[in-house]
Amino acid sequence: MNIVILSRNPALYSTQSLARAARRRHHHVRIIDYNYCDIIIEENNLVVSHHGQVLQDIDAIIPRIGSSYTNYGAAIIRQFEEKGIYTTLSSDALLKARDKLSCSQLLAAKGLAVPKTIVSNNNIIYEHLLSTFKEDKVVIKLINGTHGIGVILADKEAQAGSILEAFNKNKQKSMIQEYISESKGSDIRIFVVDGEVVGSMKRQAKPGEFRSNLHRGGSSKVEPITEKEKEVALKAVKYLGLKIAGVDMLRSKRGPLILEVNASPGLEGIETTTRIDIAGKIITHIERNISK
Repeated sequence: MNIVILSRNPALYSTQSLARAARRRHHHVRIIDYNYCDIIIEENNLVVSHHGQVLQDIDAIIPRIGSSYTNYGAAIIRQFEEKGIYTTLSSDALLKARDKLSCSQLLAAKGLAVPKTIVSNNNIIYEHLLSTFKEDKVVIKLINGTHGIGVILADKEAQAGSILEAFNKNKQKSMIQEYISESKGSDIRIFVVDGEVVGSMKRQAKPGEFRSNLHRGGSSKVEPITEKEKEVALKAVKYLGLKIAGVDMLRSKRGPLILEVNASPGLEGIETTTRIDIAGKIITHIERNISK
């Protein structure tokens, strides 16, 4: 097969892991920077070019779309979709999962548990909104932040209102989320490929930090999950229309809470922690679907 990996940086661990896995199976792989792709639309003729060269004879694409390029990345994926080329991530699923607010709305409407979340542009009502949270602290998040950037743990009486006001004045969309103290700075990452859980790990924040992201110095270890956690993760991925996803979950007193569903999850943390060839499972998934 001819496989294209859409990635801004060919040196990234995830990109290289996927390329190696495909080549081990004797597939031809190209790594294309989607930000330098052009979309040409004519009647019955949809073209994607890269640095002026038309991309053709492609069997499948693996999109690795960064958060800063979500909309353009989705447009590139859509162009390939309309040409009938198989993609491991649909444009619609990317847009649904990438927006934290929309994702939480969709999952909660489907009956899945998420941390209590409030969004408001009304500075006057902040004090009332904050009083509805039981814990003394709340988490304030930029809606489009990644890797823990724009995530702040705040005292709801002394700090939260000022932080929210500052975000709004700078036209940064943010949301207030309940702080799950019993999680003690940890979360569970569940990796799903084609409707199957293929790996799971526990991420723990470093001392003095509440964000468990590995990019922020957190640690990780292999972590078994319960049947309930597996069920919730698979439902979340299904509802968002994702084929490959990393589901981040908090363990709370009332059961598993979905924190985030990552449509373009990194492979380095999960592969180095679990020693599972996740990239190989993704290539197998493509092979299985192309042969149908």
